[in-house]
Amino acid sequence: MTGNLMRDRLIVGLDVPTVAEARKVVEELDGVVSFYKIGYQLAFAGGLDLARELAAGGTKVFLDMKLLDIDNTVAKGVENIARMGVTMLTLHAYPKAMRAAVGAAKGTGLCLLGVTVLTSMDEADLIEAGYEYDPHTLVLRRAEQALAAGMGGVVCSAGEAAAARKIVGPELAVVTPGIRPAGSDHGDQKRVVTPRDAIRAGASHLVVARPIVASVDRRAAARAILEEMDRG
Repeated sequence: MTGNLMRDRLIVGLDVPTVAEARKVVEELDGVVSFYKIGYQLAFAGGLDLARELAAGGTKVFLDMKLLDIDNTVAKGVENIARMGVTMLTLHAYPKAMRAAVGAAKGTGLCLLGVTVLTSMDEADLIEAGYEYDPHTLVLRRAEQALAAGMGGVVCSAGEAAAARKIVGPELAVVTPGIRPAGSDHGDQKRVVTPRDAIRAGASHLVVARPIVASVDRRAAARAILEEMDRG
């Protein structure tokens, strides 16, 4: 069936307010999707227990916590997260934090991802935040630092995926949020790419939330994105 080759590469964001709604999404997408993202919204409404439950049942979980703190705090957090059985975990791609996380996750199989530049940020946003780099330059710098730290991959806009792939090589994950099917609403994302173009650019995994979760027919929406990924 078309889309089977991409099934493990599509991560559906469970960006919903309650665990009950998240369970409904997972139930509706059963057999079509096998990988889910749990971020702040759901995590603080019982989503961490759901993450453990899904992982225990063999479903892949991308825990999007974007950790950043002093080294010891990051390390202790990663140790406990690794015990949850989730597949991927994000932290901001600061060198010291990444090195601490890598040391804590060693031997566990947890894939650590360095978040380079949020896809909701453009150059003006970075300037306002005090950065001296434009988004593209900062993404590449952080990709280099993630590789040096021994991370499992990076998170970046699909617009920078090809350049990041050249830096991190063929083995590391390049995870791209901000994915929008052709003709869909961009929402609060500023640097967006279609599923087909993201795959062509070298993305290993695509994170898609609203285009699927907010759809009247979630299964059809997910299948359409998988098919578009196949065409990439």
